[in-house]
Amino acid sequence: MATFVLIHGGGDSGWIWHLLEAELRSRGHETVAPDLPSDQPSAGLGDYADAVIAAVGDRRNLVVVGHSYGAFTAPLVADRLPVDVLVLLAGMIPAPGERPDDWWETTGCNHARDAAGLSAIEDPFESFYHDVPRNLAEESMRREREESSRAGSEPWPLLVWPELPTKFIVCKDDRFFPAEFFRDLARTRLGIVPDEIGGGHCVALSRPKELADLLEGYLQR
Repeated sequence: MATFVLIHGGGDSGWIWHLLEAELRSRGHETVAPDLPSDQPSAGLGDYADAVIAAVGDRRNLVVVGHSYGAFTAPLVADRLPVDVLVLLAGMIPAPGERPDDWWETTGCNHARDAAGLSAIEDPFESFYHDVPRNLAEESMRREREESSRAGSEPWPLLVWPELPTKFIVCKDDRFFPAEFFRDLARTRLGIVPDEIGGGHCVALSRPKELADLLEGYLQR
């Protein structure tokens, strides 16, 4: 059985994973889903990685999953721990030396969002949570946290991508990141064809079983 290390995205918390955790644990796996210290203005990307590594402890058979902004932290964790598989879920794939704040322009994401008409969607219930049950969406928004400005302004520190199997999952109905944009970015930056799942940006809340199926399948490849 594996330990799934689940890293949340920007302004979020480990709570976002609770339905997926229940699904994975029902199948005999272990999960770790810490809150990153992102609400601390002094915290940087290294501090994010330290928090995850401390939560993992001496566990092994690790599958690290980074959602959205969590993709800046997940490879840092995978570079320091004996990780079997690294998974980016609608993840902001970083490049060496790239600042998270600059990622939107350097990747062309802002242009892609404008072209797809997504920039005009201001209601988070439509952009992030359009397929999430309303009570879960409201609870998720209630738990929103500030994001450290230091982390956003720091260059991503790795010189090369960690040498281990890396998977990317595109959310086909994502209204925040265009699916085609992520298909292209995964090929360009990682050299891989991504897997895909139906649903919007927050599939851990809207489709936890389907997401668990996909993640568990990586253990068998």
